[in-house]
Amino acid sequence: MSLITGFLFVVIAPLVGGLLSGIDRKLTARMQGRIGPPLLQPFYDVEKLFQKENLVARHTQNLYMEFFFVMTIFTGALFFSGGDLLLVIFSLTLAGVFFALGGYKASSPYSFIGAQRETLQMMAYEPAVLLVAVGMYMVTKSFQVADIIAYPKPLILDLPGFFLAFFFILAIKFRKSPFDLSTSHHAHQELVKGITTEFSGRTLALIEIAHWYEYVFVLGIGYLFFAWNMWIGLVVTFFLFELIIIIDNAAARVRWQWMVGGAWIIALIAGMGNILYLMLRH
Repeated sequence: MSLITGFLFVVIAPLVGGLLSGIDRKLTARMQGRIGPPLLQPFYDVEKLFQKENLVARHTQNLYMEFFFVMTIFTGALFFSGGDLLLVIFSLTLAGVFFALGGYKASSPYSFIGAQRETLQMMAYEPAVLLVAVGMYMVTKSFQVADIIAYPKPLILDLPGFFLAFFFILAIKFRKSPFDLSTSHHAHQELVKGITTEFSGRTLALIEIAHWYEYVFVLGIGYLFFAWNMWIGLVVTFFLFELIIIIDNAAARVRWQWMVGGAWIIALIAGMGNILYLMLRH
């Protein structure tokens, strides 16, 4: 079953992620008083990118992005096959490192600055992600995703602080306002795309598909808080995604100091407070 679910993630996740990206564009357009593109526009864009010429400043920059693509798929497959959550987080970090290295390698000041900001974003969300894994272990006594999903009670009741910290970093991981410092998925933010400025053609298409995989995987972590009931979990997870889109269109970009400081403070207060609560309860 673990192999089957991992394979299903590899096949289905880009379809779901692409649809979520289309919903994002459509809802964003409606909030701005526009009709917006078709729901399937992200797929049309990726198809067109595969047909374009792949221009590069340095050939090794594409190699790093290909590693990012592969590690993102591996991370999600490991998660959805019920693997070790700590190994999943390590793999997620490694994928982010390859993404940043690709930006550093490209000969562009915009890409270099975007890579620096991507590194800062990783520094901001990593502590909260690790604390979420620790909190789930304290309740379920296991780091295995399969055991966490099988836990008979809603984890949100025992881990409200961890959920708050996780929700705070969702916008960072999705690269949405107010934390879209490294790159933006919408043209309304800036003309230069930050870390992805120097990428085109097939490589840019792979980056976009990797982000679709990230959508599904990161939302899967949020699903764990409500996994005791599959339908409630799916509805709440989709609502979280919609709420992030609303915040994206309602908030202005903040400075990186506020992003890192805010993420760490929330993780420290909410996460450590929740750990203290669990320790005193037992």
